[in-house]
Amino acid sequence: MHATITSTSTGARSRVFRWRVVDIVVASVIAVASSLVFLLWNVGYQVPGAALEAALPGLQGLMAGPWLFAGVLGGLIIRKPGAALFTETVAAVISALVGAQWGPWTIVSGLVQGLGAELVFLAFLYASFRLPVAILAGAAAGLACGINDSIIWYAGAGTTFMAIYIVCTTISGAVIAGLGSWLIARGLARTGALSRFASGRESTARV
Repeated sequence: MHATITSTSTGARSRVFRWRVVDIVVASVIAVASSLVFLLWNVGYQVPGAALEAALPGLQGLMAGPWLFAGVLGGLIIRKPGAALFTETVAAVISALVGAQWGPWTIVSGLVQGLGAELVFLAFLYASFRLPVAILAGAAAGLACGINDSIIWYAGAGTTFMAIYIVCTTISGAVIAGLGSWLIARGLARTGALSRFASGRESTARV
């Protein structure tokens, strides 16, 4: 009997982790929609970012959040291994192809940020998608962003600047990418748009 239960459990887990066509389609839609936000923010961040940097170098890291949400949102909705990495990276690729001012480095950033969020979902074995997990995923994406930017763009900066910048990107990721994506996912679920996903059924069950 024990062998049967183990086999059934393993089979169920395999089915849960296996990507369906609808998962790929929706993850791609999330990525494309997110890339549009990225493209707008590539321009929109400049004035507030410059003001924060003038106030205290490193504070501009607070502007990172809108570039980090794609991975967290994809992970919360798709709930499959690789979803966070896929959505953030594809969104970054589209942004780079359309003309992001950082060129190919945009793709590198997407990979690193998506991996940061992905590792948090992995740490919880893709079994918990509550608000604290979403915030942690956003914070991890922000931390990854801050470290990556410090290496690529601010290699000659001082320790104080890097510390402030990384803390700010982490906070921005936690609030905007983490909390923000969680709220977006819940809002979409309540409309019935996610009825084919566990995230949608879970929200309906609560109601």
